Amino acid sequence: MPSHPESSLEAGLVALKEGNYYAAITQLEPIASSQNQSNTCLQAKVGLVMAYARTGETSRAIALCENLISSHNSQVQEWAKRALEHLNKSQKRQRKAKSTETGFVAFDNSLQKKPQEAIPERNTHNRDIANTGFLGLRGSKKTETSSIYWRQARRAKVWQPLRKQNFMLSILSLLVTAGTFMSLFWVLQAILKLPMGLINLILDKLPYLTPLPLLSGDPSSLILGFLLVFIGLSPWLLDWLLATFYGQQQLSKEVLHTHSREAVRVIQRTYQQRHLPLVKLRILPIAAPMMLTYGNLPRTARIVVSQGLLDQLGDDEIATIYALGLGQIQRWDFFVMSLLLLVTLPFYELYQRAADWGNNCQQPIWRWTATSLTCLCYGIWCLLTGTALLNSRFRLDYSDRYAAEITGNPNGLIRALLKIAIGVADDIKKQQHTSWELESLNILAPVSYQQSLSLGSMATHLPFESFLMWENFNPYRRWFTINNSHPLIGDRIQRLCQIASHWHLETEVHLTSQEFCPVKPQSFLLQISPWLGIPLGFVLAGLFWIIWQTAFAMHLLNLKWIYDDWSFVAGFLLIGFSIGTVMRINTFFPDIKPLTLQTDYYLPNLLTDPTVLPIDSVSVRLVGKLLGRRGTSNSLAQDLILESNTGLVKLNHIPWLGQSINPQEWIGRQIIVTGWLRRGATPWIDIQTLETQSGKTINSPHPIWSTVLAVAAQAWGAYIVLTAQSVTG
Repeated sequence: MPSHPESSLEAGLVALKEGNYYAAITQLEPIASSQNQSNTCLQAKVGLVMAYARTGETSRAIALCENLISSHNSQVQEWAKRALEHLNKSQKRQRKAKSTETGFVAFDNSLQKKPQEAIPERNTHNRDIANTGFLGLRGSKKTETSSIYWRQARRAKVWQPLRKQNFMLSILSLLVTAGTFMSLFWVLQAILKLPMGLINLILDKLPYLTPLPLLSGDPSSLILGFLLVFIGLSPWLLDWLLATFYGQQQLSKEVLHTHSREAVRVIQRTYQQRHLPLVKLRILPIAAPMMLTYGNLPRTARIVVSQGLLDQLGDDEIATIYALGLGQIQRWDFFVMSLLLLVTLPFYELYQRAADWGNNCQQPIWRWTATSLTCLCYGIWCLLTGTALLNSRFRLDYSDRYAAEITGNPNGLIRALLKIAIGVADDIKKQQHTSWELESLNILAPVSYQQSLSLGSMATHLPFESFLMWENFNPYRRWFTINNSHPLIGDRIQRLCQIASHWHLETEVHLTSQEFCPVKPQSFLLQISPWLGIPLGFVLAGLFWIIWQTAFAMHLLNLKWIYDDWSFVAGFLLIGFSIGTVMRINTFFPDIKPLTLQTDYYLPNLLTDPTVLPIDSVSVRLVGKLLGRRGTSNSLAQDLILESNTGLVKLNHIPWLGQSINPQEWIGRQIIVTGWLRRGATPWIDIQTLETQSGKTINSPHPIWSTVLAVAAQAWGAYIVLTAQSVTG
């Protein structure tokens, strides 16, 4: 049995972890008051410093740190010195702001690592102290990045070049670039052919009219010609689009120099080595931090940053983001991504204009027309953007490596990426919705707004290492980025940490090593069962063909059309998809029981488990404000976000036909969300119900719609199989 001091220490550390800071102080103070230098006493003092800082008693925390500096344990001395430096800075900021309100956020913390190593631990609760961080002052003029303690891990002064990229990876990257261009061409061709065929079909049905020969031709040559012209003119056309609709302006070197001297030096050194004129610099008047590059050649390239990026990042961090942009300019896909942006921006602008028109329409017929046009334009924009998802992930892996190599500062790039995520989440909270700029330019941004939602907003409640556990260790995590425009930020940070370790640098984020993550393969197979049903459909079609061919050869049945018409295979593919969907429904949408519902207090911890998959949902009942776009622009419920006390979470809503209340009507109001929380590349909640404080309810019948989809696929597949006819007549 543990002694009384050890029991009090354990209870104090548990209270500290759970946020009961005053209870932690009550348990730890008697132990810390002892004058001995035992491990138990030292651990109590370390925990007490954190508890004092959490409760705003900075002076007492400083006094205790000064006491720890005289400890005989050298690692505790080092920890106390660093903690004291941080606490003194926080106290100075408090006095300067003349504010009595303090708030603190956890950080990932090198300060805790050393005493953890120095002091033997008796149980798992003691290890939790390593996940509890010091705290910083809120109320900064910038975003919440200034209220988070950053390790400020150093950069390399002299470093060896990294190994050159594998030749096969270069070939694969080139193939992905070519595939992106071809996909964009095919999608544009299909989009153009559909209305051409519909117009001619209508003309053919109407009396006295005949189909137009012009609309009967193949538009492939015309589309290819336009794409080649757009590639040649993309820098100047994008200059005009971004200046007209986004307020883009030129950014002089002198202005950039005031924000980051190193960024100017990196740009000049890179272009002098290549004997090229300097890249053109642009700036967007946007509060959210973002960066994008476009052009068709290195000499016509532009690097665009937002005002928010210059305001919220440090000197060296801005330089790493510019280096990131320089790395993107060197790639083959540079002109393809610029072409994609040029093609998609007009459709997004049409979507925005149609939404504004729909919001101003009074008559139902015109509002319905505007809603249909809005959904159509947004759908086309999503379809075109989807052609570059794989390419977008590839280019960031390369440019991260390039930026770290030419600056020698992988830790600076880690801080920059995390601060961008925090800044984007902060902008969404301030705007109360996802801005047009964030969504339309997202494909070229260094960090996507979707992955910034929870990561950036929960940084004040959860250490980065804890949130990134899933993104670092879940063995199936990359399967859930298929529909994402960006690679997992956890994987990116892990690669940058490996570069830092290769150069013998301390890393900005301490990612723990976990060799084995116990995820059941059965869970993953059940997760993707609708898609596994498609190859199952091929197997069923083959068996069906063999059986009927055997029956025909033996003169038992005359169904020779099975041999002549292979359209029945499509029917079996639909049947297989239906079977897989039915198998997953009950597990994917388990019954929500009131006793098992989790609240927003546990939300950060629910997202840290690296072993869960989206199918391993957690039943939640969260209270918060509903954010999102209002009116026609959100007709597809594509921008619904819950702002709880602990952070932002994406909401997934499916409307029910005939429902009188629309979720857009509740945007900006306090609501209660009941549903299934899922951990994927982007955490989200499948809504079961939305409730207001007055008792009004909106249902989102996800299980019903999944059942409808499965039945429809089954019926369609059966129809195809039963009505297949011989092509030979």
